[in-house]
Amino acid sequence: ESPLEFSFVFTLQDYLKSRHPELFYKRLEARNSPLVENTVPMIKQVLKHDILLSYPFESMAPFLRFLDEASRDPQVISIKMTLYRVAKNSKVVKSLIRAAENGKDVTVLVELRARFDEENNIAWSKQLESAGCHVIYGLSELKVHSKLCLVTYRTDEGIQYLTQIGTGNYNEKTSKLYTDFCLMTSEHAFGEEANELFTHLCLGETDHNANLLLVAPHCMISKIFEKIDEQIKLAKAGKPAYVGFKCNAVTSKKMIEKLVEASQAGVKIQLIVRGICCIIPGIKGYTENIHVISIVGRYLEHSRIYIFGDKNPEVYISSADLMTRNLERRVEVGAPIHDPRIKKTILNMFDIMLHDNVKASRLLNDGTYKRVKNKQEKINSQEYFFKKKV
Repeated sequence: ESPLEFSFVFTLQDYLKSRHPELFYKRLEARNSPLVENTVPMIKQVLKHDILLSYPFESMAPFLRFLDEASRDPQVISIKMTLYRVAKNSKVVKSLIRAAENGKDVTVLVELRARFDEENNIAWSKQLESAGCHVIYGLSELKVHSKLCLVTYRTDEGIQYLTQIGTGNYNEKTSKLYTDFCLMTSEHAFGEEANELFTHLCLGETDHNANLLLVAPHCMISKIFEKIDEQIKLAKAGKPAYVGFKCNAVTSKKMIEKLVEASQAGVKIQLIVRGICCIIPGIKGYTENIHVISIVGRYLEHSRIYIFGDKNPEVYISSADLMTRNLERRVEVGAPIHDPRIKKTILNMFDIMLHDNVKASRLLNDGTYKRVKNKQEKINSQEYFFKKKV
């Protein structure tokens, strides 16, 4: 008897705010990233060092400022971007339109099959085209789910790439509701591979040869398996071996089989999976080295983290969940974290989430979840990240 369409709740929310404030969460303000200087142009900062934004704990404003600067800067030659979901009154799209109007070469891949956002995406596509942007309407057989932006910048030394890779959409509204990462870097190898990927997408193809980046559907799952195999080899040699994933779902049969193999070899595996998880942990001789928790709190856990190694681990952020559709039937991008400060931040966040004993539930070996309760200090990881820097 429930209604199928729930948009009326937004109206109800506005009605109740002044009448029943006790029904609402206390407002939490996103802080400025410690890696960002508010008085210095974003492009100059990205050219100097990598920047990570962690939504909703940190504001999306620095990325919006970066894109706005790129739309106006005479040294910017081109902007290339993938759009999956954007806000109704999108500042991102407005910056792209401004860039085209300022004579920059703007290429935008708009995924028209973004569920529930088809109409919104079509409307924005028409505006982008009218402004002179080159709009690509996805690929015929694959959804483009990657979160990728490439700015080509002319300097006295030559061409410089500024690349942004994220785990979530370019949507100002969801950046306040979903936990996500946004990495901005001027590392040339990132830019070269991102440029190569955009070249393939413009030709209606996918990239088979990425070296630094993880790019689905052709060279993501295979590279993840290579990383896991390295840990299996270490475990068999009696050395510490570790794999950690944070994602929305684990349903890929191939991935599950590989994780089982790693567990049987003695690799310690920790999974933070918000939603569906089709691997049962803690079965002796099978998945006894796999531990799974789910965090369901005020904000939707949406960021994806891949960790390989016990000491000095490799850390990636990605747009892809461990699902067959993401790893084998979509265009997804994962990126390694090279900046030591940023790597430390992500590893600390992962560790704090593993110690959440307020909003976390543990998946048991009978397939049921049990809320994590212990005598340790109470940690609600989402609230923790708002109040404390990591």
